[in-house]
Amino acid sequence: MNTAAAGTRPYSSPKRATSAQETGRRILQATEDLFMEGPLADVTLGAVAARAGVTVQTIIRRFGDRAGLIDASAKAATARVDNQRSAVPPGDVPAAVDNLLEHYETTGALALKLLAEEQTSPVLAEITGGARRLHREWCRRVFAPFLDPLKGSPDHDRRLAQFVALCDVYTWKLLRLDAGLSRGQVARSLLEMLEPFTRRP
Repeated sequence: MNTAAAGTRPYSSPKRATSAQETGRRILQATEDLFMEGPLADVTLGAVAARAGVTVQTIIRRFGDRAGLIDASAKAATARVDNQRSAVPPGDVPAAVDNLLEHYETTGALALKLLAEEQTSPVLAEITGGARRLHREWCRRVFAPFLDPLKGSPDHDRRLAQFVALCDVYTWKLLRLDAGLSRGQVARSLLEMLEPFTRRP
């Protein structure tokens, strides 16, 4: 039987899945945007629903409750950062700096907002703790050729801590936002600061 001829609209699973995916993306983006505009307490299900153009029930069906929504939003942001930061090959310092600045130029404001409010909420503290671990592991992987020769000595942990500090979002903030340097000047500054630790024999 021809369902189209009978007046029945054919079911389109791919189209439905795409629509659901877009709805989820809008909800998560609305959650992140609202957090950037005010304290976490203002990120309510009602506010997110209004911003995303959906009902509160849609959010509940998809994410369970407010805690589930915030957790999903944090995981989406973390996955986005991890995917972007994982593109750098170990030992390529200029590429590492460029990758780092691309990350901070797009999400540095969010990172600073999270850090500024982490003491006000266990949820935010968990998010920033995960971000610190991700950043440390990124430094360990990207600067591995300069760290591996130091394994087994106290110098290894000190050198890793130096890489973590030099590549931290607060270092970017001091150079880019507080000092007003251009992105290119920030890149040059970071390369100059990293140079003593990344000289090849």
